[in-house]
Amino acid sequence: MKGIAGNQTRGLQTMSELTVIDNTGAKVVEIITVPSYHGVARRVPQAGVGDMVIASVKKGTPAMRRQIVFAVIVRQRRPYRRPDGTMVFFEDNAAVLVTETGETKGTDIKGPVAREAADRWPRIAATASTIV
Repeated sequence: MKGIAGNQTRGLQTMSELTVIDNTGAKVVEIITVPSYHGVARRVPQAGVGDMVIASVKKGTPAMRRQIVFAVIVRQRRPYRRPDGTMVFFEDNAAVLVTETGETKGTDIKGPVAREAADRWPRIAATASTIV
């Protein structure tokens, strides 16, 4: 996993719901926590594009529901600034389910993926159809 250049705006926090854009059977996940998040005491953990989170599957196939999964955030609605100065934001908050080591669980990713997530996670970059 590679680091992201610049100061990343973290637009999602614990209890945020994300749309799942791969073909694993999950439709909506809710963030439980953000591993390796180092904040201040009592601060709610936050995550941004390219961060791995631990989430609970809220909607999906009966086999997937109520599972605790790892996910990587690939889109966020909150605008963030890239190192070249451009501001980027998406229409929705979306994630891709992965294993603990970063291997994608699904075989197909629908919709665009942010460049920050694709640079940081090579398996997501290989599976993504569009990188923005």
